Formats: sequence, C-alpha cells, structure tokens
Amino acid sequence: MYKSFSMELAGKTLTVDVGRVAKQANGAVFMHYGETTVLSTATASEKPREGIDFFPLSVEYEEKMYAVGKIPGGFNKREGKASENAILTSRVIDRPMRPLFPKDYRNDVTLNNLVMSVDPECSPELTAMLGSAIATAISDIPFDGPCATTQVGMIDGEFVLNPGQAQMEVSDLKLTVASTSEKVIMIEAGANEIPEEKMIEAIYLAHSVNQDIIAFINQIVAECGKKKHDYTSCAIPEELFAKIKEMFPPEKMEEAVFTDDKMVRDENIRAIKDQLEEAFADNEEWLGLIDEAVYQYQKKTVRKMILKDHKRPDGRELTQIRPVAAEIDIIPRVHGSAMFTRGQTQICNVTTLAPLAEAQKIDGLNDTVTSKRYMHHYNFPSYSVGETKPSRGPGRREIGHGALAERALIPVLPSEEEFPYAIRSVSETFESNGSTSMASTCSSCMSLMAAGVPIKRMVAGISCGLVTGETDDDYVLLTDIQGLEDFFGDMDFKVTGTTEGITAIQMDIKIHGLTRDIVEGAIKRCREARMFIMDTCMKPAISAPREELSKYAPKIIQLQIDPQKIGDVVGQRGKTINAIIEQTGVKIDITDEGAVSVCGTDAELMTKAVKMIEIITSEFEEGQILEGDVVSIREFGAFVEFAPGKEGLVHISKISDERIKHVEDVLTLGDHVKVVCLGKDKMGRVSFSIKDCK
Repeated sequence: MYKSFSMELAGKTLTVDVGRVAKQANGAVFMHYGETTVLSTATASEKPREGIDFFPLSVEYEEKMYAVGKIPGGFNKREGKASENAILTSRVIDRPMRPLFPKDYRNDVTLNNLVMSVDPECSPELTAMLGSAIATAISDIPFDGPCATTQVGMIDGEFVLNPGQAQMEVSDLKLTVASTSEKVIMIEAGANEIPEEKMIEAIYLAHSVNQDIIAFINQIVAECGKKKHDYTSCAIPEELFAKIKEMFPPEKMEEAVFTDDKMVRDENIRAIKDQLEEAFADNEEWLGLIDEAVYQYQKKTVRKMILKDHKRPDGRELTQIRPVAAEIDIIPRVHGSAMFTRGQTQICNVTTLAPLAEAQKIDGLNDTVTSKRYMHHYNFPSYSVGETKPSRGPGRREIGHGALAERALIPVLPSEEEFPYAIRSVSETFESNGSTSMASTCSSCMSLMAAGVPIKRMVAGISCGLVTGETDDDYVLLTDIQGLEDFFGDMDFKVTGTTEGITAIQMDIKIHGLTRDIVEGAIKRCREARMFIMDTCMKPAISAPREELSKYAPKIIQLQIDPQKIGDVVGQRGKTINAIIEQTGVKIDITDEGAVSVCGTDAELMTKAVKMIEIITSEFEEGQILEGDVVSIREFGAFVEFAPGKEGLVHISKISDERIKHVEDVLTLGDHVKVVCLGKDKMGRVSFSIKDCK
C-alpha cells in the first residue's frame, strides 16, 4: 500500500514514498528532498553465501546524467564506471550501516541508490544516505537501526545545516555525521583548520538533528515496516572454540600474538593453524572454520589484554607512537619526494607540477565543481603486506584513502593566483601495518614542501583506536593503532590538521556508536600526537617550503592580455599559437578572461615566447624597438615578422642611409634585423625603419 511521509529538514521538505515503486525489493523508498529525487532500495539473498567469513554488503550510488539535464560524453553516450564521488558516497553510506547488521549474518545484501534528479540546494548524497537507512529499516532484513545522517557547513563562523552546492563551495567546513538514537556512529569531515572545540560543537549539532530524523524514521517503520526474517547463523560452534583453547590456552595465544614484528606474529599464527588443521583432519566441517575461529580467538585475546591490563601487542604505552622517521628527496629527477615511516608503515610520496590546463576535468552532477587542481592518488600493492596478487588498479579503499589525504592538504594549498600550477601527489605504500592514509598525509605534506609548493602550514595525521568493555565508561583509547589493533579494535578515528586546527576527519567503528567522552578524548589524543610527529620527525626533515622549484619542474610565467586580443594570439585555426609553441617548446594556456600562462623548463625560451605574445597583443608606439626576420621582399620595401602572424613594413627609403634602387641590394629573405617604430601614417598603418634604429 502506497504511503507518503514528510518532515521539514533544515528548511527544506523531505518526503519519503513507501510502496510506490520497486515493490519487489525487500525495502524501497522514493526519496524527495526539495527537488532532489533518489530511489533507494535494500535487497537480500534468501540464503547465506557459502565459504565466506564476512558479511557480503554492497553499496551502490548511481549518478545518472539525466538528473542534471546532461547527455553523457563518450562514444556510447551511457554512464560508465562509478565516478570518484560515487565511490566515496558509497563508502560513507556503508561505514555507519555495516556495524548495525548482525555479526553472524552471511546473506548477500545490496543497498542501491539511483539519483534521478538533482536540486543544487539539496544534496543527493545526503538523500541517498537517508534513503538507504530508511529502506533497510522498513525491510525484512535484520538491522539494528534506524540511523540518520546530517551534513554541517560553516560560513562566516556560523553553522549551516545540510548546505546546498553554492554554500558548500564557500564553506569552511564539510562535515557528515551519522547517528543512532543514542550515539554517533560515523564522522567524515574536511575543514579549513577548524579548532577542535568548534568541530566537536558541529558534530553534536548534527547528532541532535539526527534524533529528529530518527523519530521520523521510527514513524515510517511503525506504519510500513516488515517483520525481520530469520536467518542461518554462521557463528563458530562453541565446542570448536573449547577444543582450540584446550590445545592452545590463553597464555599460548598471548605469546603468539604479542610481538612488535608483524611478520613474526603472522608466522606464529600460521604455526597454530597448521597444528589445528592436522588435529582436525578428519572433521571437514571444522577444517573450514579454522581461519575464522583463530581470528576470533586472537581478537578476544588482544582485547582482553588491552582492556584489562593496558598491554598492547607490541608493548607500547597507550599514548605511545611507534618510531617515526622522515626523509626528503629520495627519488631523483621528480619535482618533489618524501618518505614517512611509522613502525612498519612506510609511504613514499612523489609530487608532480604541471600547468593548470592539466587539472582534472570532472563531469558529474555538481555544476559548481568542474575541475580539480590538486589530485592525491594512493596505491596499495600486495607486496606492502607480504602478499602476492596481480594489480587490478585502485579499488574503493585506495580511492577513499587518497581522498582523505587529499582533503587533509587542500586547506593549506596556495591559491591559483599565488601558485599557478596543477599538482599531483602520489602515495606509494612500501610497507603497511596500520593507518597508511595518515602516513600518506605526512609524506605528501613534506613532498609538497620539497617541491617548492608554498603551503601555508605543515599538516600531519594520526589514528586513534578504541577497545570497549561491557559499559559505556569501560574503554581504552589507543594512540597510533597498528593493523592488529585496527582489526580487533572497535574504532579507527583518523584526524589530520595543523597547529591551528583540524583539516580532515574519517571515523570508522565496528560497534553501535561512541559516547561524547570517547569522541572528545580521541580528538584530543590525535591533536597531541600530530604535534609530536611534526615537531620531532617532520620539521627536522624539512621545516618550510623550498623557495625555488626543482630544475626539472616546469616554470610558469603569467601575463594578462586584452581578451579581445586572444584571437590574435591564437591565430586562424591555431596557426599563430602553434608557431610560438614550435619555436620555443613551451606550453601556453589562455583563459577567456585573457590570463595567459607560459610554461616551460628553459627560461630563455619562455621569455622569448612571452615577448612574442606581448608583441602580438601590443599597440605599436613611436620609438619602440623590435627585432624580426625578413619574410617578404617587394619593390617598395620589405616585410619583417616580429612574432608569428605579426608583420610590419619597412619602406625602401627607410632601409639604408644611402639611396638604394632595389631592396635585394641590402636585404635577403631570412635576415634578422632590428627596427624602430615610426608611428602611424594618415591611413592608420604602422611603419618601421631600419636606418633610424640607433
């Protein structure tokens, strides 16, 4: 039966239609926020997927170009693979919802969000986040929701709830917060050095708004919600756990797990699995469960030692950061490079500078964002964790990590007017044992400074972990979590920032939310840690951006011309500008406003190109001295080309102090000569002289 529900959300109407479309899905809602329309569906398989030890959740966010009245580019005129924004949106939907499904649930679940119309004042991403939560809540899929999401901006020091595209462009804060009825379950933020106290205020403003949305969702569930279906539990049998503990008592597992060397730990666990496989060789059912059972045994062991004894696997104190090291200029000939090492996590970052024309073009649903000048790419090869598998290109995790490090650095980058370059920063993971995205932030900051990018302030990042007990006040925060503490812990709270404030946050959890004390404690702990990293590691390696670019980096000279003269510089079918490029080897970019960028590595040739452009666009004045080549000889004089497509006549009487009968007596084609402008004649033509050039 079709029902429609509405509420006012941040000054705009949110409408949810249930039972109107997609009735064969387990749960479906037709979402309308302003004039933004998104179809959100939740579907689940009837039976669990065999042979897996994880919950197979897939989240899709489909951007359709018809939503903004466009036809896709390319030969096929169809939408292609998911854009970076679509992938990041899918991740933001996935992260708060995944922990709310049963831990032993192995049925395939797909959350699909089809963006069908975009109102620039109402975020389609936010609409999809709410749609997925509502579709799952009303479905028969087991789910411990509902949850809700709110976005917060900050303009002129004032918070703005669920800002539109235009507001987001000028906002100093881009914050997304998801909550249950009790706690915060996800935080994603990009910020222009927002102080920690202000960030916490924004987080809990969003949390407060989420409570109103959850009350609205509960009303929908009460009227339209289906009974949750039963499912086959994939929990490990207790008798298997008991047998494993009999063979390997807790003290043996502690001995295997507690070491500061990841490879030694892996070898210890592998030896335990080998013995278990030998012992259970006749029990086919148990053989298939050994990996998951040992994983859970490790998890219980590590969590108990951290929570009760405050003992970390590598022996560190709770607030202690692993040994850190920083180097710059480790790669020759590139424009900038740096390597940051923290324990067994190591990232090498390389910076490349290019003209602004090399900025990434973006063809998406946001009309205010059409290009990206700063690009941060993150790579995670299998060798970084001692594994072997072929590279298939960046996955969603790599794209997410790259976006986080990119967001961390954007607030400190110089403006295009200050530094007219497109910038690509690539983080190569050499070794990984926890929080490579934060190491990427540190290495990319140093790499940018080594490349001579005049960033405003140094940026560093660190991750804070969490292990919780039975009550809200029974918990332990862990500074700088390694891989094991991430896998077995309850939280990965990443914060980047400067001395002045926060530039980015990404918070993932595996439990049903965080108390305010935990959020505030983690943010405080991360600030202390990033200050330590900057002062003791990064600043000794490089304390400020270099004043000069690498000799291998392109140099850029900028000049402004009359926009009406752009056609003169370009020439018919690009003939003039191509001739300048051919003669000098530079790259030339011209905006519609007449801003010209000349890019090259040879200063002399760049100056030559600039001089040509200035000649082409200038109005010749009497007394102006020019140089050029003789390109045409007539009975009455010679034509001299001063720049591609720019010629002037030297009358035969102005060639020599002596009277000559033929121009060829003095000049030949190709001669390089110096001339002086004599001004304009009665018909407005400019004349030049060789003999009067002193």
